[in-house]
Amino acid sequence: MSKKDKNKEMKQQRQAAAQEPAAAPEAPTGQVEEQQAEQAPAEPTREERIAELEAALEKEKKEYLFLMADFDNFRKRTRQEKMDLLKNGAEGAMRELLPVVDDFERALESIAHSDDVESLKEGVTLIYNKFVKYLEQQHVTAIESTGKDFDADLHEAVTMFPAPDESMRGKVIDTPTKGYMINDKVLRHAKVVVGQ
Repeated sequence: MSKKDKNKEMKQQRQAAAQEPAAAPEAPTGQVEEQQAEQAPAEPTREERIAELEAALEKEKKEYLFLMADFDNFRKRTRQEKMDLLKNGAEGAMRELLPVVDDFERALESIAHSDDVESLKEGVTLIYNKFVKYLEQQHVTAIESTGKDFDADLHEAVTMFPAPDESMRGKVIDTPTKGYMINDKVLRHAKVVVGQ
C-alpha cells in the first residue's frame, strides 16, 4: 500500500471517528444504581403512605361533619318555618274576618237601640252576604244537598225518613246542617235526612 493510500485511509478513519458520538465512560455499578434511584420517583415508605391515608381520612371526616352540621341547621330552620306557618297561617284569614265581626257588633248595637225589625233584618242579611262573599274568595263553597242523591263522600246521614214519593228514595229530603268544601276537599260533611 502506498503512502498516499495510507494517508487517505487514516483520514477516512478520523472522519468516521468524529461523526460517531463519544461513548460515555462506564460508571461503576453502585453509582449507576444511585443515579437511577435519584432519577426515578421514590416510592413512599409504608409509614408515609399510612400518614397520607390518615390525613385524607381526617379531611373527609371534617367535610362530613360540616355537611352534617349544615343539614342539621337546614332541618331545624325548616321545622321552625313550618311551626311559624302553622302558628300564623290563619293570620291573613282572620284579618279578613275582622270587618265582618265589626259589622256584627254594629248590628247588635242597633238591635239594642232600634225597634225597626225590617232594617235589622236587612242589616243582618248584608252581613251574611259579606261573609259568604269572603268564604267564596277563600274557595269555600256550600255543598248542594237537598233533592240530590245521597253521596257518602259529601253527606252524613243523621236519620232516615219515609220518602214522600218513590222518586225521593235514596235522595236527600232535608239538610239540617250545610256542608262545605274548600277547593275540591270536603271541609265539613253535610248532615242530611235521607228518604227510604
